[in-house]
Amino acid sequence: MVTTQFNPFEERLARDIRNGLSGAVLQIFAEMDIQPALKIAKHLLDIPHDPVHAKYIHDRLSRYEQALQIIDKERLVTAWDKALVLWDLKLFFEVHEVLEHTWLQATGAEKLVLQAMIRAAGMYIKLHDQKNETGARKMATKAADALEANREAVPPNFPLDLLLVKLRNVDPSPPLLRSPPPFVQGL
Repeated sequence: MVTTQFNPFEERLARDIRNGLSGAVLQIFAEMDIQPALKIAKHLLDIPHDPVHAKYIHDRLSRYEQALQIIDKERLVTAWDKALVLWDLKLFFEVHEVLEHTWLQATGAEKLVLQAMIRAAGMYIKLHDQKNETGARKMATKAADALEANREAVPPNFPLDLLLVKLRNVDPSPPLLRSPPPFVQGL
């Protein structure tokens, strides 16, 4: 049977591929080297798979490389800044991975803002990957409410009002969140 759509929510191999690659993001950012993701990708490509799986793997590697280039060029160090690079590259599952580690250590309003951003990324995952508008709407409402209530903890120059409008409207087109947004090839 040939898989025509990459669906980590219903197919075990797709889930393993998504989780394996996204799990490498923290390591590639720590080392500023794509090699950990390439090693995982090689292993995943050695497993019998459909073309849709290879396409996903190569697409992710390409966008990870773009993220590394931006992070290196701009000398970004915080999880927040790295997550925004991933966001603008539409790597929402990876945004969750990067922010979750900081969220676990955070407290107070900072923790609530990080959780809201994880939920905001989750809205786009639910909307685009799961085709679950009801779940996306619930997640968007929780994210928007928490961001609105904790404005003071949102970093300066963050386009909060733009994100709030997108979340409140469950807009399928995610906003660019970096200021100014970089040129992103191919997206």
